[in-house]
Amino acid sequence: MTQLVFLPGLAADAVMWEHQLAVAPKQFSPVVSDVHARHASLHDMAACLLLEHAEDLILCGASMGGMLAMEIVRQAPQRVRALALLGTSARPETDAMRALRESAITLFAQGRALEVLEANLQFAFHPSRSKDLSLRQRYLDFVLRAGAQQLIRQNRALMARADARLHLGTVACPTLVMCGDSDQLTPPECSLEIAQLIKGAEFTLVPDCGHMLTMERPAEVNSVLLKWLSQQCRG
Repeated sequence: MTQLVFLPGLAADAVMWEHQLAVAPKQFSPVVSDVHARHASLHDMAACLLLEHAEDLILCGASMGGMLAMEIVRQAPQRVRALALLGTSARPETDAMRALRESAITLFAQGRALEVLEANLQFAFHPSRSKDLSLRQRYLDFVLRAGAQQLIRQNRALMARADARLHLGTVACPTLVMCGDSDQLTPPECSLEIAQLIKGAEFTLVPDCGHMLTMERPAEVNSVLLKWLSQQCRG
């Protein structure tokens, strides 16, 4: 038996994957995991998910969820039947990003999360979505719902992440890598690097799309993802 598990990004929840969950093949019993909300490191999140799901896995991870998916396949490659990595990076934290996260963490601890998030909305979405108030509010809602302590803990987990590029050459399962062509947080070069490191990986750029591709361009993402998942059904 194989289970499809969707892995949300930083401080995100099932809302991030709602368009994909609605059409995912039912034979894979799709679920959205929340292990990222319950543990303080990618290592522990991955170990917990592997304990909670005894089946073989198809993992679909976006942003931080993609980083978690890469940690899961590192820990238990024999358990992962297929891997979809959306808008993510295998690289370790840079000094510049670490400094930005530390500054944000200070503000989160002061109860100023909304201030930080509103200032960074321009980096989450493609400029063409700048006036889509509903989309922006849905994003703000789930991040604020996570709360300051989640934001702090998950940012620290990302700051401490290892260089996943070191093990991607050993990944042997079918892999889909997808990215918005205008992603400012995990630029397309990061996704291309992943696709080049994993033998046989498929690579897709979603046009006119920023970082939150599952919410920004659900029809385009679903078209690619469902075609790929149908291949796994036949596998």
